[in-house]
Amino acid sequence: MRIFLDANVLFSASQPESAFARLIVAAGRNARVLTSEIAGAEARRNLALKRPVWLESFEALLAELELVPAAVFSLPVSLDEKDMPLLCAAIRARSDYFVTGDRRDFGHLFGTRVLGTLVITPLQLAEILSGRVEPEPDEL
Repeated sequence: MRIFLDANVLFSASQPESAFARLIVAAGRNARVLTSEIAGAEARRNLALKRPVWLESFEALLAELELVPAAVFSLPVSLDEKDMPLLCAAIRARSDYFVTGDRRDFGHLFGTRVLGTLVITPLQLAEILSGRVEPEPDEL
């Protein structure tokens, strides 16, 4: 299993001992956990502005993840230009899941499999990791 983390998940998982941090540790036991350089840079920038005390934890988290290069190509879904490199990187890395809490930009894709990668929330990831049934995706 390959799990790609969006920047907002990285941000939240940087809070030491948080539910998000525990979720990422649990994911790493059974899967390859990935992110992109762009997602890492975005999370780092937001942490420096909003939660600088979490930066050390973020760097430790990032060191445990597999960084994949950014990518941009045509997608069969509507997505803002700024968000395309994130989902494209997940797809290019053959991720099973693109995990994001960003309802504004990705909410319309929750539960949709885009070119092989299912867009899910962190809660859905927790349900998948706990053995609950995976949501039936729309395929695009």
